[in-house]
Amino acid sequence: MNAVLTAVDQELIRNVHRRFVSGVTIVTTCHEGVPRGLAVNAFASISLDPPLILVCVQKTSSTYPSLFAEQYFAVNILSRDQQALVRKFATKDPDKFAGVAWHPGATGAPVLDGVSAHLEAEITERLQASTHTAFIGRVVEAGYSDRPPMVYSAGRFYDGGLLHELA
Repeated sequence: MNAVLTAVDQELIRNVHRRFVSGVTIVTTCHEGVPRGLAVNAFASISLDPPLILVCVQKTSSTYPSLFAEQYFAVNILSRDQQALVRKFATKDPDKFAGVAWHPGATGAPVLDGVSAHLEAEITERLQASTHTAFIGRVVEAGYSDRPPMVYSAGRFYDGGLLHELA
């Protein structure tokens, strides 16, 4: 079979990705004493033993140079009432932390107050993937609350606490 593969239409790919439900995260780090962060939905657990996670960040992100230079990052899994935060961290605002309640985690990476959960990780690999870098981190600290998470699908945010279990 000598099939010739062509590039898939970007709009088609976008619509396929919109069918996938994901959590809503803000990835943070502290570079030269300044907190930095960005909204990321390309987050995944790789394994529990060892505890590894992955985040993918576009190289044109204003947070990218700080994240690439640092040893640690935090993944803040947003709670259902934090839409304003995700919108703020999805911008190129140079001071995304203005007015945001947070505290330094065990690694020094910013942990946002009021999140559903958080993970702090030490970067173990930086894999180049075209326009993005996949950061693989070994989890060194974690925590969670009873706040339901926010979820994202088809360009909209939803209350993760209202999901119904399928029988």
